[in-house]
Amino acid sequence: MLDTKKNLIPGLYLVSTPIGNLGDITHRAEEVLFSADIIACEDTRVTGKLLDLLGIRGKNFLSYHEHNADIIRPKVISFILSGKSVALVSDAGTPLISDPGYRLVRDCFDQGCYVTSCPGASAVLTALQLSGLPTDKFFFYGFLPSKQAAKEKELIKLKGISASIIFYESPHRLLDTLRSIFEVFGNCSGAVIRELTKHFEESIRFNILDLIKYYQDRGEVKGEVVIVINPLEEVSSFEREEEAKNLLYKLLDFLSLKDATAIVSEQYKINKKLLYEEALKIKDAKANR
Repeated sequence: MLDTKKNLIPGLYLVSTPIGNLGDITHRAEEVLFSADIIACEDTRVTGKLLDLLGIRGKNFLSYHEHNADIIRPKVISFILSGKSVALVSDAGTPLISDPGYRLVRDCFDQGCYVTSCPGASAVLTALQLSGLPTDKFFFYGFLPSKQAAKEKELIKLKGISASIIFYESPHRLLDTLRSIFEVFGNCSGAVIRELTKHFEESIRFNILDLIKYYQDRGEVKGEVVIVINPLEEVSSFEREEEAKNLLYKLLDFLSLKDATAIVSEQYKINKKLLYEEALKIKDAKANR
């Protein structure tokens, strides 16, 4: 637990907070949250719970979100100009990503205020890492419109992008969005990543049709969802099965049939019974080499 406040330069501190696991927080972020004069946040209840978990109490909160941003921005700048340090956080992850914080940064620069970032957890980058899709070029869209016609209109605008494309989505709209992606992009490769850095973190990578079938069969899902697609890449069911067999072959060198089958089944979402039968064939082939 921190017990000595740092003397922060008056200014705006953009602080990344955990996206799931409390361990996502950086030491520097803790120091700034502990030492800042004011914490500007989307929801004081959410940020208050985080600070309680970190053992930070007695902070001055300022509610700053998309509905009051125009009113609160001048107040934040006034605090900074009067010699205060202000930490800006979102409910989870890196501030300014899908929130109105960039206007505050711009106005702070215009007023000659000090602005710095305490980088950390980001759902965008974490999902891209876990997608198994190309990472050299990517485009982050954020949340698509909820209505299908508007959603597909936005997706059509993205058709010329030669990069992995990242979307945020709510779990109850996941299937509709996957169907819209298929209508616009066809059966390209994609990944659905849920519950990032939490206990039930999940990364499912298929082609879009397989993703649609998987979530139709699975039913309701919960938690924060990130969708990553790559319009230039297609993953066939055959390729996925071959990847699974190759992993099974390697794991059987040092794991039991049961454990190797369980790992591959979880990663590739293939029926355990079918995998077990394949594992027996591989085991026999290895024994007869």
